[in-house]
Amino acid sequence: QVQLVESGGGLVQAGDSLTLSCGVPGRDNAAWFRQAPGKARTFVANVSPNGANTNYADSVKGRFTIFRENAMVYLRMNDLRPEDTAVYFCASFAGTCSRTACRDRRLYTSWGQGTQVTVSS
Repeated sequence: QVQLVESGGGLVQAGDSLTLSCGVPGRDNAAWFRQAPGKARTFVANVSPNGANTNYADSVKGRFTIFRENAMVYLRMNDLRPEDTAVYFCASFAGTCSRTACRDRRLYTSWGQGTQVTVSS
């Protein structure tokens, strides 16, 4: 279990873009989750250890891109909407998973402290 560190959150306007980053061991499967006030933490996207496979929540598909480079995992967020406002968490675990299993937060053993993303209308 490793304490991950995210960065890149902030306050933006609807339609703007933002990129989050997180340091993740290269052998780990990595993901982003988010948690809006008063709501459960939900899956956003994940990327396989070699970066070849990605998986997205329907709500962000076509707008968000997850990718990894060296020992970092990024979440590029385009066309941000007020409903994207949340604390975003980076997570990882050593292993592989199916498309369905990768969406389960219980699979992930290492987490970051979260970074706030606020989108104003």
